[in-house]
Amino acid sequence: MHLKQLLAASAALLAISQPSLAYSLRRAATKTPRTTPILGSFPGQGPLPIISQATLQSAGTVDGLPVDNIQGDIFVGMRKLQERFLFFQVNNATAFKSVLRTYAVANITSAAQLLAEPSSQPLTFVNVGFSQTGATALGVTDDLGDSFFSAGQFADAESLGDDTSIWEDVFKGTSIHGVFLLGSSEASSTLSALKIHVLTSFQASFIAEYESDLETLFGSSWTVLYALSAAARPGAEAGHEHFGFVDGISNPALDGFGTPLPGQAVVDPGVILTGESGDATTRPSWALDGSFMVFRKLQQLVPEFNKWTLDNALQNNASTLTVQEGADLLGARMFGRWKSGAPTDLAPEVDDPTLGADPERNNNFNFTHPGSDLTSDQSYCPFSAHIRKTNPRADLFGLDTALHAIRAGTPYGPEVTDAESSSNVSTIDRGLAFVEYQSIIANGFRRQQAIWANAPAFPPDKTLNAGLDAIIGQGSARISVGLNEDNQTESYSVATFVVPTGGEYFFLPSISAVIGTFAA
Repeated sequence: MHLKQLLAASAALLAISQPSLAYSLRRAATKTPRTTPILGSFPGQGPLPIISQATLQSAGTVDGLPVDNIQGDIFVGMRKLQERFLFFQVNNATAFKSVLRTYAVANITSAAQLLAEPSSQPLTFVNVGFSQTGATALGVTDDLGDSFFSAGQFADAESLGDDTSIWEDVFKGTSIHGVFLLGSSEASSTLSALKIHVLTSFQASFIAEYESDLETLFGSSWTVLYALSAAARPGAEAGHEHFGFVDGISNPALDGFGTPLPGQAVVDPGVILTGESGDATTRPSWALDGSFMVFRKLQQLVPEFNKWTLDNALQNNASTLTVQEGADLLGARMFGRWKSGAPTDLAPEVDDPTLGADPERNNNFNFTHPGSDLTSDQSYCPFSAHIRKTNPRADLFGLDTALHAIRAGTPYGPEVTDAESSSNVSTIDRGLAFVEYQSIIANGFRRQQAIWANAPAFPPDKTLNAGLDAIIGQGSARISVGLNEDNQTESYSVATFVVPTGGEYFFLPSISAVIGTFAA
């Protein structure tokens, strides 16, 4: 019997005499079988592995990874159709742990469940993570071996280039103890556009019902300090972030888990999962198969971005581009991909939607070209392009290094209104609920943001400095170089279009550690 099944059986016996425990098991025990996938299938993204009962090996493992015990969101990337983040504070540790001990057995969703056939997937997935102050509040005082996690993100914010004066108050300091992540597929225009069966009104309320369960069960033992809803964008924009670009294409694959796509980085499991092969950091034994989750609320100024690209629209040598086509070309060179997902390294002049939608080709490049000088040639992709700054490929060590993380964010906020488009000014909050998983924050998120995106001299060994990442680079002088193919030394003063307004560092323990350590 697997550990989770054993714990579930034990909890069920306890529930016979404790109605509150029986209630906490209700969702898992009485759910209606799902007939549609809980996760989206977006253009340009390759398929996730499907874990069937036949695939599961002894002790609930796949290729040596205990997928029955690893929280599911760590593996799935940017595929959530609907998501809800509940940031909470623990008021009564004893009462909170008592509820969590039983709730987790029945409801915390494993990778095996989330990557199963739809009929075996939950109606809503539930994962949970804890900040350092949250761990301490629950009596977990072991050193997890990550100084950035220990200090919290607010202490790190200025080093990340953030203006903390515009951070939302709830994220200032260390008052957030943890986060519940709830996700489901719900009836929406997104699902209709993806030709997914429209779900019933009962199914459409799954996340709300699970949230209501949490509020009822945990009662006064906790306080939800902040909640954020996020969702895939509607219609043809599903899988695109708010600027309009396909997202989530270049996540790494774990060695031995699934089949990597051409050009996809393959990393040791310990690059993402603590204590696994490739993670040499000393940690407590219970931390095995957890992952550090970086959360960032990133506001996106979409009307301002659209206006800036139009005002600075590029032109080709033949002077045949319309202003909008020139703006699209500039945006593509800022990102390093066209909105379709086609990389400019393979389609430097015009978009190629067929290429963008093809996961066998859209990530198979490394910025090198026959007869091209990697130290100076930006004709295919600027040194300051977002995808080059955050995943430098041949500019650094190549693909298979420890400096990777799995991005799993979801857009939040409504579509741009006609009034915002007309005024070129954002009046409604929208952006990306950024989530990223890694075993060492310094090697994943922090390196991508503080050491690469914000550093004018990165990538290294070039004939001129790239300036900041044209999209997410933070700094007082947002200068980016190479955006104009015909004048590759030209510097652009790029306005800020991505504004960090808060965040925190969390640890998502294994399911057994949630039950046996955080709820003990």
